[in-house]
Amino acid sequence: MIILKSSQEIETIRKACIIVADVLERIRELIRPGTSTLTLDDAAERWIRDAGGLPAFKGYRGYPKTLCTSVNSEVIHGIPSKEVVLKSGDIVSIDVGAIVEGFYGDAAITVPVGTVSKEAERLIRATEESLLRGIEQAKAGKRLYDISHAVQNHIEAHGYSIVRDYVGHGIGRSLHEDPQIPNFGSPGQGPRLKPGMVLAIEPMVNAGGSATAVKQDGWTAITADGSLSAHFEHTIAITADGPQVLTRK
Repeated sequence: MIILKSSQEIETIRKACIIVADVLERIRELIRPGTSTLTLDDAAERWIRDAGGLPAFKGYRGYPKTLCTSVNSEVIHGIPSKEVVLKSGDIVSIDVGAIVEGFYGDAAITVPVGTVSKEAERLIRATEESLLRGIEQAKAGKRLYDISHAVQNHIEAHGYSIVRDYVGHGIGRSLHEDPQIPNFGSPGQGPRLKPGMVLAIEPMVNAGGSATAVKQDGWTAITADGSLSAHFEHTIAITADGPQVLTRK
């Protein structure tokens, strides 16, 4: 069941989303060669709590950390660790969520570490662009898969693959609510978009094939072929005046 949010509830979700946006902005400044992903995680948890929020991921279904830090061929759900030290040429996807007054915010970015390849730059750029193309379709009266198709069309036009094993989601009092939001699909299909829907749209894009696997830690999803992967996410609200990006300061 898709839960529509009141304007007051959306404003509370926005509070959580602003914390998320601030953390991602500050994390960018910490990402450099020689930094461990655990260092990023410790900083993110401190910033969320100092802002009056709670880490949304820590303890969620047993997940042990505040951030998901997915490096290179890791797609999503990479677990921060002092053993994972970033080096020049890496790309790292940072996914973070916060809770404020019982409501969730969620967003992700992919960041180059030091000097990266042109291919890595192109993958990051195309993935972020696909998110923006999807958001453009998030208008009342359109269909859910109009978002999905816009993402897929942009990514496949660049020769990349959409991850099909993981999808975006509704968000509110729970981190994951209906509807599921695939990053692929036919336009004009799916539930009609209505004011009050709050959606976490998150393209996950592989430079190679779309297939994924999960590492032995039971969390970290990786590309099956070892290719690079990028991930961007915003939490948005459907309004009568168009989409509002809540995870943007």
